[in-house]
Amino acid sequence: MKHPLHFSSECGRGALTPYRFLKLPLVAALTLVLLSGCSKKQTEVTRDIGPEAQAYYKAHSEFFHFATPADLPKDLVWHDGSDQPEFSAPEAQRGGTINSFISDFPRTLRYYGPDSNGDFRPYILDNDALTLTQQHPNTGQYFPGLAKAWAYGSDHCTMYFKLDPDARYSDGVAVRADDYLFAFFFFRSSYIQDPWLNNFYTKNFTNLTKYDDYIISISWREPIPDLDLWVGGVTPVPEHFYKDLGTDYVQRYQWRLEPTTGPYTIKPEDLHKGSYIDLTRVPNWWASDKPFYRHRYNFDQIHLQVIRDPEKAFESFKRGDIDGFGLSLPKYWYDKLPDNDPLVQKGYIHKTTFYNQFPVASTGLYINTSMPFLNNRDVREGIAYASNFDLIDRDYFRGDFVRMQTDADGYAEVPFPGIHPRPFSVDQALAHFAKAGFTKRGPDGILMNAKGERLSFTVTCGDPTMRDPLTILRQEAAKAGMELNLEMLDDTTAFKKVLEKHHQITFMGLTGTSVEKYPRYWDFYDSSNAKPQTDNLTNTADPEMDKLIAAYDKAQTMDDKRRLALVLETKVYENAAFIPAFKMPFYRIGYWRWMKWPKFFNVRFSYEPGQFGLDWIDEAVKKETLEARDNGKTFPPEIKVYDQWKTADQ
Repeated sequence: MKHPLHFSSECGRGALTPYRFLKLPLVAALTLVLLSGCSKKQTEVTRDIGPEAQAYYKAHSEFFHFATPADLPKDLVWHDGSDQPEFSAPEAQRGGTINSFISDFPRTLRYYGPDSNGDFRPYILDNDALTLTQQHPNTGQYFPGLAKAWAYGSDHCTMYFKLDPDARYSDGVAVRADDYLFAFFFFRSSYIQDPWLNNFYTKNFTNLTKYDDYIISISWREPIPDLDLWVGGVTPVPEHFYKDLGTDYVQRYQWRLEPTTGPYTIKPEDLHKGSYIDLTRVPNWWASDKPFYRHRYNFDQIHLQVIRDPEKAFESFKRGDIDGFGLSLPKYWYDKLPDNDPLVQKGYIHKTTFYNQFPVASTGLYINTSMPFLNNRDVREGIAYASNFDLIDRDYFRGDFVRMQTDADGYAEVPFPGIHPRPFSVDQALAHFAKAGFTKRGPDGILMNAKGERLSFTVTCGDPTMRDPLTILRQEAAKAGMELNLEMLDDTTAFKKVLEKHHQITFMGLTGTSVEKYPRYWDFYDSSNAKPQTDNLTNTADPEMDKLIAAYDKAQTMDDKRRLALVLETKVYENAAFIPAFKMPFYRIGYWRWMKWPKFFNVRFSYEPGQFGLDWIDEAVKKETLEARDNGKTFPPEIKVYDQWKTADQ
């Protein structure tokens, strides 16, 4: 689940989620005959598969194969994650409602297609629905998801899965092999209007074999160092729900929530458009008492009120109407809820800082290189030199945040020590702007070219908490003769505009919820994604980069990945379409004392407080606290720092 405590410091982020991570270039290509030599015996699909999907399987017999368990390779070694430690708190209490807020109402409940990749999607998909295997948030290894066991093929491209026969969708239908067959038909279909998924699932996977209703194998093109993360992350699609799939998919399924394999769903009566959404725990959720899931996802209900103004949301939190609030922005941590605030000193609200280890959100200015003037690299370099993020980090964020160095900071195995952002320099900015023809300042100090066209751009942002730092950025840019007009939109509207590539510049932080070994480039910089509804927010289209990305994706060792990543990151720097802003090595939250957490507070690879559902509500403590607030009783203050995962460079 995306955590209900609104993480207000994630600057206008787009929801780059695990399934966006699954839209990674699954490097590699192996032909089907390398599938460990197993024979393929044609059998019938056992479910009532729609005729169009059935015809698709037959038309793509080079991809879809049917066999029997007897055809499985004899040398498979099955894993079940039993060597991994559980990470929940046995003392957690189940029940209660957590009250929180969202900054805007989602445009759709669809998982895929237009408007689906927004800030709300983690609530219903990315941090909720289960995949074949799940990454352990402390060790980085894997434990069971929808598969109870898995094995690796001798070709180093194939994984075999035994599905858990207990796995159910929220409507009670069992998860079976046919749902994975249908997933590949669905993800490749033009009906869903999702070019990213179409490209990814067509380009990268090479085989899906069904051995029976509960055994499958999936292959992709070539070996890669982290095969588990990508193949184990494939999600099923319930064919029975999409029986009416067709050209009207976008409208037909706009407000129909796909049955989930995860712990929370939304009842139709709990969707109040523009006002609030309630998520309800799935009754008798199939994984509730299984290892790695027990003592997690403890709330019976999650109430999400739409509050568009973060200041109003913060006041609601201080009244106790909202149970917790993200305090990572210094103005909240130091000014609006300082340690000497009566609510803190009386012990009603607790404050916590947690140091995590996670590839940081790629936060900064994304420049749309398809726009006039911005298609000139000198203009982009000038913008980089005119962007005084160091001042913002030092003064506005009081040194708590530090400057990002690249668009791929935080990958421990792939560092870029020799690449740094361009420093703020009026002289350097003016020199580059002059090369692009902007040489004369107008009456307002903004540069113009020979045609009288002003050096003026619009920065689109979907996070109102970023208005002040972006105002500083605008003021500093004016010193270098550039006008930045701030377009502050709600998160959903901003992200829609950016995905449709209608922006000039956007300030955004893209993050995900899985820990990768190395950064992605195909998503963000390949020419095939220089179009709407993709993550190439800069519309970069460089044939030379395309060749490097292709080689990077096919690299089979970490040494080759590192070597090519350095070349690509240098190209990203030279292209100057992304300008790094800031990052933080922790997150900070405030919460009423009835919210409880494990004694270690959270896990190593969490990117926000309750991503792994480890917290809970103590109803007795809530009653005690509310009564104490009314009669003046106090408790010891709690201001804690959890640094067990803090590294030397944090």
